[in-house]
Amino acid sequence: MDPSKLSHTLQQIAIAAPPVLFAITTHEVAHGYVANLLGDPTAKDAGRLTLNPLKHLDPIGLLVFVVTRIIGWAKPVPINPFNLRNPKRDMMIVAAAGPFTNAVLAVVSALLFRLMIHIDPRVIPLISGFLRGLPLPSLQGSTLMITFPLALILGMSVMINVALCIFNLIPIPPLDGGRIVTGLLPRNLAYHYAKVEPFGIIVVVLLLLSDTFNHAFSHTIWRIVFTLIS
Repeated sequence: MDPSKLSHTLQQIAIAAPPVLFAITTHEVAHGYVANLLGDPTAKDAGRLTLNPLKHLDPIGLLVFVVTRIIGWAKPVPINPFNLRNPKRDMMIVAAAGPFTNAVLAVVSALLFRLMIHIDPRVIPLISGFLRGLPLPSLQGSTLMITFPLALILGMSVMINVALCIFNLIPIPPLDGGRIVTGLLPRNLAYHYAKVEPFGIIVVVLLLLSDTFNHAFSHTIWRIVFTLIS
């Protein structure tokens, strides 16, 4: 790989790492926290209701993030549906908690991003250039040393949280969307649909390898991101 391209890729990973770690950590903590509220302390007892990302990291999910620089996942928090007061309904609520948290983080990040742009509009062409792989000018001695990294991290946070929200809402078990669909289906259909889960991860990997899916997925993400930040 060209040294300049390698340097830019490493910069992208370094900038995206904090928001992606925070996004996947809060996603999993939300699942466990809501489950605890609904009667299942399994995640709490396992020490998973913490914002320490080391407690949640999944090697494969981390590798996928390094490759895609936008999507990754953490180890699922343990949930025991038999502890829930209404297992069918409550599992659906627990599943929805993760994407909902990412949606909230995306909106908050977008508002802070817009505030940063209002404070220092000079960061706009710098961000545009960075995303296109252009070398950055010297920021030494300028307020851009603060505003540009903050705006870039916030912009990445919007994109990452939107991506995680949309990705996890795909209606394939074991993704959250699959669990939500399972909760909405009649009991007999839900039973058969849930049996897809052992093969669901294979379907998800095939989707990630599909150019058609990636094009549609990226297009959806960027439309939502631009709506939030523009």
